[in-house]
Amino acid sequence: MAKKLGKLFQRVRVTSGYIFAIIFIYFCRPTAELLLIGSAVAFVGLLIRAWACGHLRKVAELDISGPYAYTRNPLYLGSFLITIGFAVASGVWWLAALSIIFFLGIYLPVMNVEKSELEAVLGDEYSAYVRDVPAFVPRVTAARSSDRRFDFQLYLKNGEYSAALGVAATVLILVLKAYYIGSL
Repeated sequence: MAKKLGKLFQRVRVTSGYIFAIIFIYFCRPTAELLLIGSAVAFVGLLIRAWACGHLRKVAELDISGPYAYTRNPLYLGSFLITIGFAVASGVWWLAALSIIFFLGIYLPVMNVEKSELEAVLGDEYSAYVRDVPAFVPRVTAARSSDRRFDFQLYLKNGEYSAALGVAATVLILVLKAYYIGSL
């Protein structure tokens, strides 16, 4: 049952995110200070996602370089920080809590499904990686060393610039909302 639910969440996570974003924007009450703090946190998340996408080879081989030496899910860690940033910027405590619950409710099952899929494809190599590298909260030191460096072409191929555009658009919408409600 959990695997089926995780598979469903894999398919609907982006669409449900857009629906949640509409609700979020309607109810949020950003202020200049919260926008500044939240945008800074979201930007850190965006940098982590960008770093990860410059190393991500999507199951062609086990990714252990860059942020993958610290956490198995740096893309989701970055997305979580973006969520935290926008939760702070929202200015509404219950909306911030709902944002975090929504994120964890969708992505924790997805991470479990992806773990099972990677174990099936990569076998013992992935199992060893799982023993060394935490699923979400990063290690302080790299679990493994790699000669592989950030590859900007890989970043582009993985389409990560769309996340940057999404964060920029969301910040702009929050600034406009703050202006509209008179908190800027």
